[in-house]
Parts: sequence; structure tokens; C-alpha cells
Amino acid sequence: WYPTATPPRGGVAVGYQLSLGLHLPLDVCITRKLGAPDNPEYALGAVSETGTIYLNPDAMAAYSRFRTDIEELVQVQRREIARRQDLYRQGRQFPTLTDRIVILVDDGIATGSTFFSAVQSIRHLKPRRLIAAIPVGPMETIRKACMQVDECIVLATPDPFWAVGHHYIDFAQVSDHDVVKYLNLAEESLLGWKERSRSSIASPPR
Repeated sequence: WYPTATPPRGGVAVGYQLSLGLHLPLDVCITRKLGAPDNPEYALGAVSETGTIYLNPDAMAAYSRFRTDIEELVQVQRREIARRQDLYRQGRQFPTLTDRIVILVDDGIATGSTFFSAVQSIRHLKPRRLIAAIPVGPMETIRKACMQVDECIVLATPDPFWAVGHHYIDFAQVSDHDVVKYLNLAEESLLGWKERSRSSIASPPR
């Protein structure tokens, strides 16, 4: 099993809790939104650290005049991905996911661009099974997400759907520092749990 949080940074906070509860390793699949030049918050698609590019068909139809700008947008986000790889992984390699059960965690999806980019990225690594864990999202996007994975666990699909943050009591921005902290704490917790498990096996109760 290998839970992978995406996209940094928000999904890492949710992935951390899942890692603690299931005693599983935590890592990130770094994806970056490709925002429309005249409206950066509107996602034309997303690019992932493994190089896969997802383009939202509906968005590209509405913003067809920006097709020639896509490569420039991709290059900008690839530079940011490289910065985050250095910061988050601190020399570690992207985890080996081939023939493993992967839980892809997010804090919620709206258009789903970064999530779909991560799905494509992980699919190329040939996991045995890909499970999506999504707290909240609009029904249509959730339906599309569930069609792309082997199993989909969703808590809420409100209608109307306004924004992911509306469904959290605390939706404070997760910083780069927070991501590194969550990854380190998850690793420490897992090592501690493994050590306690070995000790209990070596010294069974009488």
C-alpha cells in the first residue's frame, strides 16, 4: 500500500491523517494547474512531475484562443515543480508504485484538473490498484474521477457546489513548510509504529 497526496499543498494535510490512521507511507505527486492567461484561477489543465499533461476539454473549448500559450504555461509550472521536488523530497526519489496499491488523496476537487493529471501520472507507473480518496467535490467531476480509478471513496457531493473551502471549518493555506513537516512527521510516525510492532512480536504477552 502507498498513499500519495496530491496536489501539494492542500492534499498533504488530508493524506497525513490517512497515513497516521492506516500506518502507511506518505509521499506527494506534484502537480501544477495551468491557469488561463487572463484568469489564472480558471484551470485549462495541469502538468505533473512525471511530465504528463492533462488538458480540460471543456476549458480548452471555451479558451481555444490560448492553445498557442499552453507550452509557455507548462514551462513555467515545470520550473515550479522542480523547485518543489527539491524542497519536499530533499534528495529522495519519486516512490516506486509499480504493482502497489496506491491511495490518491486530495482535500477536494472542483474542476479536477490537478487530480486528473496525477491520475494519469500514476497510471503510467502501473500500480496494481489505484484508489481515490476525495472528501468533497461536485457530482459531475466526481463521476469523471471515479471512472478513471479502480475504487473511489467520496464523503460529499453537495449541489450546488461552490468551492472546496466552503466545506472545511479551517481551510487555511498549507505552506511549503507545512508540507515538509507533514512528510517528516508521517515518516517518523510510521517508523515508530513499525518499531513498536516488532517489539510486540519479539516479546509477546505472557
